[in-house]
This record gives sequence, structure tokens and C-alpha cells, in this order.
Amino acid sequence: MTTQVRVAIIGSGFGGLGMAMRLQDAGEHDFCVLERGDDVGGTWRDNHYPGAACDVPSHLYSFSHRPNPDWSRSFSAQSEILAYLRRCAHESGVLDKVRFGHEVLAAAWDDDAQRWRIETSGGPVTAQVLVSAAGPLSDPIVPKLPGLETFEGATFHSATWDHSYDLHGKRVAVVGTGASAIQFVPQIQPEVARLHLFQRTAPWVVPRHDRAYTAAERWAFRHVPGFQRASRTAIYWARESYVLGFAIRRGLLTVVERIARRHLARQVPDPALRAELTPDYTIGCKRILISNDYYPALTRANTEVVTEGIREVRPDGIVTADGIERKVDAIIFGTGFHTTDLPIAQRVRGRDGSTLAETWADGMQAYRGSTVHGFPNLFFIIGPNTGLGHSSMVFMIESQVSYILDALERMDATGVGAVEVDADVQEAYNAELQEKMTGTVWTEGGCASWYLDARGRNSTLWPRFTFGFRSLTRSFDIDAYRTEPARERRTREPA
Repeated sequence: MTTQVRVAIIGSGFGGLGMAMRLQDAGEHDFCVLERGDDVGGTWRDNHYPGAACDVPSHLYSFSHRPNPDWSRSFSAQSEILAYLRRCAHESGVLDKVRFGHEVLAAAWDDDAQRWRIETSGGPVTAQVLVSAAGPLSDPIVPKLPGLETFEGATFHSATWDHSYDLHGKRVAVVGTGASAIQFVPQIQPEVARLHLFQRTAPWVVPRHDRAYTAAERWAFRHVPGFQRASRTAIYWARESYVLGFAIRRGLLTVVERIARRHLARQVPDPALRAELTPDYTIGCKRILISNDYYPALTRANTEVVTEGIREVRPDGIVTADGIERKVDAIIFGTGFHTTDLPIAQRVRGRDGSTLAETWADGMQAYRGSTVHGFPNLFFIIGPNTGLGHSSMVFMIESQVSYILDALERMDATGVGAVEVDADVQEAYNAELQEKMTGTVWTEGGCASWYLDARGRNSTLWPRFTFGFRSLTRSFDIDAYRTEPARERRTREPA
């Protein structure tokens, strides 16, 4: 039996739940959330590796319309964020709208019916509007190392952590030095016999100013009017100031670089190791990482930092380019996600039958990070060029949710059945966006990062202040779209 809804949402992380809750609050109940897993939470459900935590302060990394006065720390752990998302889903009443075990296998636009026909692992669904909130951090990358398939030990990615595998006393290789690795490496280092960290590029690391909130602070967050919102606002503007260095006056980043260099010098006394851990690119070109225990873990006697590239994997070890073989029992990948080649793009077909991946063959792009020409009634949450290197993605998510919600209201008010962004409008928007990207540290900082696609184009980040994006998405600019009258009159599903 086919499920028919007005809005189908892919994913139940911050983006999907944020969309669902705002629909519910607006009195739109004709929707469903298609979730491939068996629980809500998205990234925070899947990434449960040891030490997993957020690197954006808790009060900003949460929904503005559902504040949490009970955060235990200034930076929340994965388990606490997941509990928050579960609570939001339950208390808002949208949990009944989530279809667990419904992985989207294919979605195609039916022009005659003005609907999306969606095939899922749990059965077919049709929807007038399709919202993809699958997110860029949902499908992990495991590098294609020669011989990896012959390895006889354990292998897993940080996003698919195998808690059943006992690391105690094992010889472990960690491949990658990104945001996940700097969190789990200090957690596993004390228990393994030997840890080989294979580093391609040294990250910039600054101190993590994390602390537990006092009972008095938590009381004030709950009972003092405006106190929590004021805290959130202060964090927002402090984070927003980073853009001055990243995109406006790059010379300001020297202050942050001095902090990072002092942090490295204090925690790594050995000059040879310190040299290996010193980045050779402008700070901010890749995401700046925060940690107080990463560097100390790398100074321990059982840890080795390997900067030679991996030549091949053997059944019981890894051989680097210099010919040295290191025997290991397990390989853990901290090698990131498909961010510039979103897997969902291979499954979505637009008006002319082309997939989104084919349309994006020369790189991802969208209009206001939300819509793509050739794909009517398809909206993205965390679409191209909406990522951040400095602040909370929840702010961007809420901006896009408002844009989509206004689009639905405008469609209802004007009797429109389908909207498709004009090709020239999309092209002009992206040309201006890439012009703003010129001169930023993300494109001219001298590093290869996950922000850049295979052609060296930054298709992931928003290049300016986030309040500018909020202004762009405050209302749906229907004049930028080709519209078609609705062929069927719709009635709202009762609550």
C-alpha cells in the first residue's frame, strides 16, 4: 500500500526533526519522516565512538524554539545530544510521523501528478513536496587502500564503531586526524598495547574550554527569564566574530594561530614530534579542532605518529611508502564523510529523468542551499554551501526550515502545485556566492579539505556571516521560481 502525504522528509536528525516540529507547530499534519535507522538522531545516533561530543557550545547547538536548560556542560557529549533529540521528538508529538526502517532507495518527480514517487525499504510513498534532510555527515568514507580486503583483523569507521571489539592490549592503527579522531584517540590510547596514528595532514588544535555547569547556573537557565536566551545570543555573536578572520581580514587569524602554537608547545615537549604535528597551511583552511587531551595522548610511549603515506595493507599489518611494515590487530578509520558527493543525489531523479548526481557532475550547487533547477518541489536542509566552519549548523537548519515552511504557505495561498527555481536565478546566485568565497581562508589557505570538491571548488561552506543567510531565507521569494497551478485542490489533514 502506498503512503500518500503532502510532505515527505528524509532523515530524522536535527534537520528532519526541525522540519517536522515546525510543520506540526504550523498546523500542517500531512507529512511523514522517512528514517533508515531504528531511532531518531541522525549523526548523533550513528556517531557513538568513545569521546564523541560536539565542538559547538550546547546552548547554541540546540533548537531556538526548544531550549534545554538542563545541559550538563558547556560542550555536550553525544549521549546528551541524542537524549535531547529523542525528547524533542517525543514531546513535540512528531514521533508518530517517523517511519523507521524506511531508507529512501529512489525518488522520481511525476510531472503529470505533481508529486514525488518515492521507493523506500519499507514501501512506496508519494508526496507533493520532498525535503531532503539526509545531511552531509551521514555516509562515511573508507579510503580504498590497496590490500585492505585482505586484512584479517578488525576494521571499522568511527561512524560505525564496533563496541563489541575489545581494544584492550591490541595493536591499533588509526587512519585520519580529523574531528572524530582527536576525540577517540585519547580515549583508546590508555587501553591499547600500541597505537599507530597515520597522519596525512596535521590539524590545527586549540584548547577546549569545556566545563560543567553549576547547579546555580542550571537553575538560572530554567527559572530566570531571558537568561538562557542571553547566553545563547552571547555565544552566537562570539562565534560569528570568527568570520572576520576567515573571510574578511585573514590577518586576524594570526591571533588564533599563536594560541594553537602555544597549545602545541605546552603539550608536546619533544621538538621532533612537535614538528610533525605542526600544520603547514593557514589556520582555518580546514576546520579548527578543539581538544585538551589529543596532544598528550600522542606523547605516550605506546603511541606513534606516522606521516609516511600508506602503500598497502597486508593480512596482519600496514606498509608505508618507506617500506616499513607495522603489525596491527585492528584498523580504525577517522576519514570523514561523503560531503561533496552526497549519496542521496544518486537516488533522486528530476523533471527530465536525470539524477541529481548527474546534474551535479561539475559540482554541487543550489539556490540558497535549498532548491535545484530541474527538481520541482524538492527542498534541501543543509544543502550545498550551507555548511559552517565556525558556528552551529542548527542556526542554518532553522533558517532553511523557515524558508521551506513559507514556501508551503505561499503555495497554499496562491494555489500553486509545483515550484522550480529558475535556471538563470540559480546560476546568478552561485556566481555571486563563489565570488564571495574568493579570498577566504577556505579557498586560499593552502590546504586540501573536505570543504572542496574534486575540482577544488568550495561547494559546502557558506562564505559570510550567518545572519546574512538568515536574511536571505526569511521568506520564500516565489518570483525566483517557475510556478504551476495545482491540478488538485488539497485539504489539510486534521491534527
